[in-house]
Amino acid sequence: METKTNVFKVWKRLLSYIVGKHKVLFSAVVICILLSSCTVVVSSLFLEILIDDYITPLLLETTPSFTPLLHTIIFMACIYLIGVVATFLYNRIMVKVSQGTLKEIRDDMFEHMQKLPIQYFDTHTHGDIMSHYTNDTDTLRQFISQALPQFISAIVTVFVILISMVMSNIPLTLLVIIVTVAMVFITNKIGGSSAKYFIKQQETLGNVTGYIEEMINGQKVIKVFCHEEEAKEEFDKRNKVLCADSTEANKFGNILMPAIMQLGNLQYVLIALIGGYMALQGIGSISIGMIVAFLNLSKTFCMPVSQIAQQISMMAMALAGAERIFQLIDEEPEQDNGYVTLVKVKNENNILTETTNDGFWAWKHPHHDGTLTYTPLRGEIEFCNVDFGYTNKKLVLHNIVLNATSGQKIAFVGATGAGKTTITNLINRFYDLADGKIRYDGININKIRKDDLRHSLGVVLQDVNLFTGTIMDNIRYGNLEATDEECIEASKLSNAHNFISRLPDGYQTMLTNNGAGLSQGQRQLISIARAAVANPPVMVLDEATSSIDTRTEKLVQEGMDNLMKGRTVFVIAHRLSTVRNSDMIMVLDLGRIIERGTHDELIDRKGVYYSLYTGAFELS
Repeated sequence: METKTNVFKVWKRLLSYIVGKHKVLFSAVVICILLSSCTVVVSSLFLEILIDDYITPLLLETTPSFTPLLHTIIFMACIYLIGVVATFLYNRIMVKVSQGTLKEIRDDMFEHMQKLPIQYFDTHTHGDIMSHYTNDTDTLRQFISQALPQFISAIVTVFVILISMVMSNIPLTLLVIIVTVAMVFITNKIGGSSAKYFIKQQETLGNVTGYIEEMINGQKVIKVFCHEEEAKEEFDKRNKVLCADSTEANKFGNILMPAIMQLGNLQYVLIALIGGYMALQGIGSISIGMIVAFLNLSKTFCMPVSQIAQQISMMAMALAGAERIFQLIDEEPEQDNGYVTLVKVKNENNILTETTNDGFWAWKHPHHDGTLTYTPLRGEIEFCNVDFGYTNKKLVLHNIVLNATSGQKIAFVGATGAGKTTITNLINRFYDLADGKIRYDGININKIRKDDLRHSLGVVLQDVNLFTGTIMDNIRYGNLEATDEECIEASKLSNAHNFISRLPDGYQTMLTNNGAGLSQGQRQLISIARAAVANPPVMVLDEATSSIDTRTEKLVQEGMDNLMKGRTVFVIAHRLSTVRNSDMIMVLDLGRIIERGTHDELIDRKGVYYSLYTGAFELS
């Protein structure tokens, strides 16, 4: 019962996209389908008139006149022409409806995806997410453009033909209904099994797509470690599961159509035998024309029933695809209950007031009593006894306490997994705390709207993401309102200007495939320029120099030093040489701060930091 309810909800929601947003076009499709179905029935019934009223009398005449017969045939041709035109129109219109529907579904998916928390992408493979936009939407395209109009046409045709057959001959109609009931029973049995495996097929297809995407991204690692055979074996395992599910799904789907067709042929033979017997015995005033018309009606009746059976597999795939798409759209979006916003203000007689022109940034803080205060944006970050875990069962940060005043440089060092990156992710509110508070300029960050909070932060990551577009576009990504001159100044600040100027097209050089034509250091310099053009008061530098050579590191470090001037900076580094000049160094171990102080203070204590610094310049 619950499964049927879910199926009904999915279809209802899918139809709301198809019908609800394309009412005029879909109404035109229904009208054309009605015309097409009616012409099929009328042409079949006209055979009775043609045979009994024209052809049979002509056989008995000595000098037959073919003019009335010719007029009748021309009239039938006009009816067929109407049906052909109607069929052509509704198929053309359904292309527009299907493509428009898919556009809206993709828009809704992508728009909602932007609202999802980082944790969703941590727990779902990128390939599986991509399959929503490719495999799942393709099944919907086939359903909307092909299966749905055929299904509607089949339903209308069956209904109209059934009425015509009842009016023509009830005994023969009962025979057709009996065979049709058998068809429906077989369709329900075989189609139900087929639908179950088609749903599994969509799930395993997403799994295989996710694995392929992972292998494409990791080709260098696979080849370096000669892991081709192992990767192939794992793919074979997943591909076998997909093959098994697809085989079962298509096995039932391929059995269904021949079974329905054979029942239709059996029905055709029975009508011919019983109708012929009734005509010879004079039962029910059955004529030759009526038998021919009824045979044609029964064949036409079986065809839409067969179409319905044929479309069940496609409908099952569409159901599976739509369900997966709606699961993505229904994922809980990132919650944001913040009400403190970032605005430009000016100081007039020691009173801060909002301005749209030149001014400085401040937090606009409405209070419960109706008052409004403005706090200048200074970039002071305070952690108060913060605990955090990615799941409720295990904490990865314990009782983190720190206070970064404006302009300070705070460094985090420690082994991989100590919690360094996690701390900076909490400043961005990518995740919610288990306990404790983080204050930004004295304001609890839970009260700050996330977009405004993140606008005030600049991030330079170890793994640089450059987008398809020019270098100028990638730098402007940090501030879409920045002018070309501001982007160039940011590049000079980050030491990226020199190498960009030497490129053939300079700042208009087109980047593709994550900037594959640039070195790691050049890509990192562009990412620093991107952060610089945003001009944030707080910077997070997450192991930004760990994957580049020493010479390039010096250039990048100079760019970062320029970027850090006058800003509160959080630095995560494995190379301890890059954090020597920090105002405060935090040594983390298993999610706890075990040492803190300046470089000289920590060296004098001869504790963990001393051992790390004197033992090696890099942490493992």
